[in-house]
Amino acid sequence: MTTTAVAPGSFDPVTNGHLDIIERSAKIFDKVIVAVLINRNKTPLFNIEERVELLQDSFRDFSNVEVDSFDGLLVNYVRSKNANVIVRGLRAVTDFEYEMQSTSINRKMDKEIETFFMMTNNQYSYLSSSIVKEVAKNKGSVNGLVPPHVEDALKQRYNRAGNLN
Repeated sequence: MTTTAVAPGSFDPVTNGHLDIIERSAKIFDKVIVAVLINRNKTPLFNIEERVELLQDSFRDFSNVEVDSFDGLLVNYVRSKNANVIVRGLRAVTDFEYEMQSTSINRKMDKEIETFFMMTNNQYSYLSSSIVKEVAKNKGSVNGLVPPHVEDALKQRYNRAGNLN
C-alpha cells in the first residue's frame, strides 16, 4: 500500500523551513503532494502559478514530490488525491495551538485522514514567509532563508516595485 501525504500551505514564498519539512516528509512517505492553497482572503506577493513554479523548481530532483494547487477545504482535496495523511510543520507552541484546531475539524470531517506533525529544524524555527517578505521588501538579505531561485524572484518582484537596489 502506498502512503500519500499532502503538505498544504500558501508558500508565499517558499522558505528553507518549508523545504526542510517537505524533504524530510519525502523520506517517510511514498509520495508527497505539496498543495498550494488558493486563499481568496489574502493578496499574495506571488500569484498561484508563480508559487507552484517556485516549488516545482525546488523539488525538481525529487521523484516522489508533486506540486499542485487547490481551492476549498483541505479534507476534500486530500480525498480527491486518494491521500491519507496531512503533513504540517511546527515551529513553536503558537503553531501547535492553531494546528490542533485545524486537525480537530479535519478529523471531524474525515476520521480516516491522519495529521502528521513534524518539528522544524531549529535553524528555521524563527522563519516564516511573512518575515522573508518583510526582510526582502526592506532591502535586507534573504540569503540562507530561501532557495537561490526564490531569492532572485523576490529581488525581481521588489525591484519592480522599486523597493530593492
